[in-house]
Amino acid sequence: MVSEEVTPIRILIADDHAMVLEMFQQFISGVPDVTATTAPDLDSALDIIDREGAFDLVLVDLNMPGMDGTAGLRKAIERNDGKPVALLTSNPPAHLVPEVLDMGGAGFVLKTTSLRSFYNEVRFMAAGERYIPVELIECKRVMPRDMGTVPLSEREMDVLAELSEGKSNRNIGNALGLKEATVKMHVKSVCTKLGASNRTQAVIAAREMNLI
Repeated sequence: MVSEEVTPIRILIADDHAMVLEMFQQFISGVPDVTATTAPDLDSALDIIDREGAFDLVLVDLNMPGMDGTAGLRKAIERNDGKPVALLTSNPPAHLVPEVLDMGGAGFVLKTTSLRSFYNEVRFMAAGERYIPVELIECKRVMPRDMGTVPLSEREMDVLAELSEGKSNRNIGNALGLKEATVKMHVKSVCTKLGASNRTQAVIAAREMNLI
C-alpha cells in the first residue's frame, strides 16, 4: 500500500522584528509538515498573499508598520480568501479578544509561547479552529509590563542590552566584567520579570515594551 504524500501547511508570518521571524522560521525549518514565508510589514504580507495565493494560516504582528490596530488584521482577512488569519502579539489589551473574533480572526499567538505550543496552535488554526491562549481567557497571564511594574535593575538592563545583540553568557560576562554564573543569574531574573521562558523571548518582550 502506497501512503499519500502529506501537503505541508503553508503559513505566512509578518512581523517587523527580525528576531521573531528568525526564531519561528528556524523552528519551522525542522518541521516536515509546515512551511513558512515571512514578511517585515503588513504591505509586504499583503503583496505576498496577492502574488502566491491564500495561505493556510497568516499571522500578523499587532504593532508592526501598516497595521493601524485591527484595521490591518481586517485587510489580511479580506485578502486571504477565507482562510485563517490570527494576531501575533506579546501583550494584547483585553478588549481585543472579542473584537478580533467578531471580525472573523482565527485568534491569537503569543510571542512568548513555547515553540512546541506554537506548532500545535498553528496546526489547530490552520484546520479552521479558533485559538485563544488560556492566559487571555483567564486574564491572569504573566506578561510583559511597563517599567513601573517590572523594575529591572541597572545591571539587568546592561545584561538585557547585551542579550539583544545575541551574545552568550560568557561574552556578556567579558563585556560587563562579570562572572558567567552571575550573568546566568541576571538572565534568569530578566526572564522572570518580563514573563519570558527563555532569553530570546525576553529580548522580544523587551522590544515590545520599548526597553531596548
